[in-house]
Amino acid sequence: MPASELRIASDLASGLLRKALDAFARLDAKSSLTILKEDDLIDTEFDGFVRKLITYMMEDPRTIGQGLDLLFVAKAIERIGDHSKNIAEFIIYVVNGSDVRHTSIAEIESSINI
Repeated sequence: MPASELRIASDLASGLLRKALDAFARLDAKSSLTILKEDDLIDTEFDGFVRKLITYMMEDPRTIGQGLDLLFVAKAIERIGDHSKNIAEFIIYVVNGSDVRHTSIAEIESSINI
């Protein structure tokens, strides 16, 4: 079972949350931009994990129950990354007054004063 691969995503997510809380405490928009970029790594890890998990469950249907449990854990970890990203977007809004939700990273970099 590919459960051990959740460690990478969970380490990324907890690190990202730590950075988001630190950036919030310091109102650091530059760190917030870095957090927005790093959220893509967690999403990539999640997508890769889901692909491997589906393959594993297809090879042995008896593991579907365990696989679904792991899928819910992986989704919760991915959501931690999303919440960290939301905190980072809020920090940029507070510091610069610009709403950067649903905006590309390139547009954010060019529109805020960092």
